Amino acid sequence: MKKNVLFVIMERFADWEAAYLSSAIRTFDADQYDVKTVSLEKKAIESIGGFRVIPDYDIHDMPVDYEALILIGGTSWRGESAQQIRPLAESCFHDGRILAGICDASAFLGTIGLLNNVRHTSNDCDNLKQWAKDAYTGEKNYIVEPAVRDEKIVTANGASPLEFAREVLIALNIAPKNDIINWYNFHKYGIYKGNIN
Repeated sequence: MKKNVLFVIMERFADWEAAYLSSAIRTFDADQYDVKTVSLEKKAIESIGGFRVIPDYDIHDMPVDYEALILIGGTSWRGESAQQIRPLAESCFHDGRILAGICDASAFLGTIGLLNNVRHTSNDCDNLKQWAKDAYTGEKNYIVEPAVRDEKIVTANGASPLEFAREVLIALNIAPKNDIINWYNFHKYGIYKGNIN
């Protein structure tokens, strides 16, 4: 049976933040991993770039057995409806599964208190503090980097979909780390040779 990697997407999701990671998972190991989408309802939603996607699952019928929950950024995370994702994120976190958020989805994790004791990043620490208010006490663990992985928690800013993908792929242990770094270097710099960073 394949391992599910669930991508949570909502109206006006940032399509570029999902593209590298989803395609890399299928490229590295399509035999063992399945990429599926989850949203609040199983009806067509539109990305910022205009792609219309019908999610595989809604939040009520998604699989209970999955390897990773990937929260893709976009303009809906600050809305009231995003709170419906909170139980999924909390359950994933407490079960010790891979939980990843990029852009406003990473900040959303801060607003529900899941980043207080792990190293993390987001678009901007001050903005995160203003949005999350008292729920966020993790400023000492904030790292100004494109993407940060702390065990099974991965966060990234919205300008770093490749770095986000790299760190999630490493967390999944989907391939030897050097192969993942080579994949990253090729897509980032247009070369396979050597480890640039």
